[in-house]
Formats: sequence, C-alpha cells, structure tokens
Amino acid sequence: QVRLVEFGGRLVQAGGSLRLSCAASGRTFSAYSMGWFRQAPGTEREFVAGITWNSATTYYADSVKGRFTISRDKAKNTVYLQMNSLKSDDTAVYYCARSPRVTVESGAYDLWGQGTQVTVSS
Repeated sequence: QVRLVEFGGRLVQAGGSLRLSCAASGRTFSAYSMGWFRQAPGTEREFVAGITWNSATTYYADSVKGRFTISRDKAKNTVYLQMNSLKSDDTAVYYCARSPRVTVESGAYDLWGQGTQVTVSS
C-alpha cells in the first residue's frame, strides 16, 4: 500500500529556515506530480507548491514565491519543501499529496500524508 509520510516540522523563529520531507512508499511515486498544502486553524487547506513527475516544472502560491522551493529525489522517493525567510503567517500543518497533475485544487490529489506541524514564532 502506498503511503506518504511527512516530517521535519517544528518550532522556528521568524526569518529562519526549515526543510520538510515527504517520503513515499511504493513504486508509483515517480509517475505522479506532488504537491504541498498547508492548513492553519480555522482556515481552508491551501496550495503551497507543486512539482511535476519529472521535476521539469514547479508551481508556487504567491504567498511563498521566492521563499519556498519544492524539489524531489526519485531515487529516495522523497519530495522536499525548503522554506526560507519564514513568517508567522506560515504557521500551519503542512501536508504532501499525490496527483496525476499539478493543480491548486486539493480535490485532484488522491493520496495525502498525515501532516507535520510548522510553527513560526515572531
């Protein structure tokens, strides 16, 4: 059974950096686009970043463009989210998810991890 497991979330000061990882089990990882989403308390889950199956194209929400970088390592079946210049507004639970294509629509993603908490203190 394919699973996604995120890790790397923790408490960090504003202006700091953090790298999240999402490890996928199963052999179908490389055929899918991957996305990172986040959800803060009382808000809807929002798209953060996405990457195509071959890493040819990446997509970012305007709120994180220039600060966050998504990448993937097919050999390790892992997708990463490097987060720099963190702000208190970045505080949320971060989820990785799998989709046939990169889209901001969460409904298009058919497999989700359990999430990892990122807290940015100001």
